[in-house]
Amino acid sequence: MSHGDGDHERFAHYVQKDKIMASALDGTPVVALCGKVWVPGRDPKKYPVCPMCKEIYESMGSGGEDKGGKGGDKK
Repeated sequence: MSHGDGDHERFAHYVQKDKIMASALDGTPVVALCGKVWVPGRDPKKYPVCPMCKEIYESMGSGGEDKGGKGGDKK
């Protein structure tokens, strides 16, 4: 797992929407599909989507849990 280093800092990551909401309320870290752990704090629209998260999300197909939320990085 990454904890805020390297290329992960340059991307918006896919995270379960309910986890993003919980993090916004109480500041708990979230875990992206790619394994990055952080507390969202930046506007994810300013960053390209993490290629690893995107690949994992697309491989999941439709149906199942909604994991399409994006959370911004915070160094």
